Amino acid sequence: MSNIGTYKESSLHNSLKFRYSALEKTEVKIGSYVCDGQTDTGEIIEVQTSNFGKIKHKIIELCKNNKVRLIYPIILNKYIELYDKKGKLIRKKKSPKKENIWNLFDSLVYAPEFCLMPNLTLELSLLDIIEKRKDDGKGSWRRKGITIEDKIPIAWHESIILKKPKDYYLFLPFSSNDSSNDNKNEECFTVKDLSKKANISRPLAQKCIYVMHKTGLIERTGKQGNAYEYKKSALPLKTSRRRSL
Repeated sequence: MSNIGTYKESSLHNSLKFRYSALEKTEVKIGSYVCDGQTDTGEIIEVQTSNFGKIKHKIIELCKNNKVRLIYPIILNKYIELYDKKGKLIRKKKSPKKENIWNLFDSLVYAPEFCLMPNLTLELSLLDIIEKRKDDGKGSWRRKGITIEDKIPIAWHESIILKKPKDYYLFLPFSSNDSSNDNKNEECFTVKDLSKKANISRPLAQKCIYVMHKTGLIERTGKQGNAYEYKKSALPLKTSRRRSL
C-alpha cells in the first residue's frame, strides 16, 4: 500500500502526511478510499494543499463513520529558488506574497459545510517553505514557462485547530458584550468592516462572509447603505440548518 496515491506528491504534502500520521500508517485504505494516513487512535488524516472542492465528496463520505482530521497548510513565508534546465541555481529570493489564516476561505468557499461536520477537525498548519522552480519552458504561461518542481517545508510555526462551529468565530474580530450564546449584543459588521479589521483583501473578506452566512454562523441584520450588515448567530446552530447545506 505504501505507493498508492503518492504520484507527484510534493515534499510539503508528504511532510505533513508523515507529521500527523502514526508510524507506518500512511496511504491507508478506508472503504473505497485511500487516505493519506491514520493515527494510533484511528483518526483519518487527509492533507489538502489546494481547494477543498477536489476532496469534498471524499471527506463527507469518510466522516459518516470516522473521525477525520483535514490538514491545510498556510504559507507564512515563501522562498523561491529558480534553477536552469541543468539544475544549476540561478537565483533565490523571498516572495513578497504572504498568506494568513483567512486564506483558508480560498478553499473553504468550495465546501462551506465542513464548518458544521461533527466528525471533522480542520487543522491549519502554519509554515515557511522553499518553492523550487525550473526554467524549462514547460510551465504555465503566467510564469513564462517556468515549472514549479517542488514545495519544501523549512519551518513550522504553529497549528490552529477548528473542531466546532464556534471555533470559526476566530475569523471575525468583532466584539461581544457578553459571554452567553445569545447574539443580541454582538457587534454588527459589513464585508468592508471585516476587510479593514482583519487587514485582508475585499475578495477574501467576501469569501469569509459567504461561508459564514451559508452555514448560518452569521446572520444578516439589515443594510448599511448598499452593503449587507451581519452579526454572529446564536449557538448552537439549528439541526435544520446543518441538513440544508
